Amino acid sequence: MLESIAEPVAYLQYQGPIMGVATLTILWVAYKLSSRGLGRYLSSRGEYKVENVQHFLFIWRYLWLGLGAILGIISFSGSLATLGISAAFLGMVLGWSLQAPVTGIAAWLMIILKQPFKIGDRVIIAGIIGDVVDITLTHVLLNQVGGTIGGEEKSGRGVLIPNATLFQQIIYNYTLDGGPETAEVASSYILDEVPVRLTYGSDFDEAEKILIGAARQITGEIVRHTGQEPFVRAELFESGILLRLRYQTLGKERQRISSDIVRVIIREFGRTSKVNFCYPHMDIYYTPRQK
Repeated sequence: MLESIAEPVAYLQYQGPIMGVATLTILWVAYKLSSRGLGRYLSSRGEYKVENVQHFLFIWRYLWLGLGAILGIISFSGSLATLGISAAFLGMVLGWSLQAPVTGIAAWLMIILKQPFKIGDRVIIAGIIGDVVDITLTHVLLNQVGGTIGGEEKSGRGVLIPNATLFQQIIYNYTLDGGPETAEVASSYILDEVPVRLTYGSDFDEAEKILIGAARQITGEIVRHTGQEPFVRAELFESGILLRLRYQTLGKERQRISSDIVRVIIREFGRTSKVNFCYPHMDIYYTPRQK
């Protein structure tokens, strides 16, 4: 009878050290497995800078060390209830105090895992257009497009966007990449248009021929790659006919290509009398008074 009572007493006496060792062992195994998998995966992403991966793994290591130290001390008390309550309280405090940094690192992981964009892509984040120059643990660095000028050409001005805001923003990427099933050649192009306003007296067929010919002349290589021909959509407005010339273009060369197409259209319109640009003007006709 005395032996049966002594066994629980002995267990209770060593319950704290047993729980402490078990907790630290579980945390150590979890840390090693997760670190090995993360390190291998992140290192395979060659488009991201190695120092960013190293900084993340450095922070990752010390987070686990801090967690192990706190939970180890608590678990040596030998109380499962205290361990659970303390872990929950610790998680709540850390989550509240480190909300922005943790969210920023989580967003960095999201960028690497889901790849909504990568270095070199042209994106729109929080209404800012730019080419992605770097992706760090805390910020995304953009080479701004526009901003100091109208249109979409590089301004040379850098913009830092905090990673923590990415979960709250709609991100537009000029380079569509849907994975292996997406044609690589088609992912670099976007649909663009040049609007042209004509008078009601213009020859519609002649105008359409000139517009499509101009687009083919400038974007011939793109047409061959994508297999998508330029086309025209027409609308009526109060002063004439609005023709929208639509064609595939390179996202980063959008403004240069549209400017070249406009130059060809103006030149070809000047060679014919069948089409005329519509522009705001007023014609006044005088009628002689009959005596």
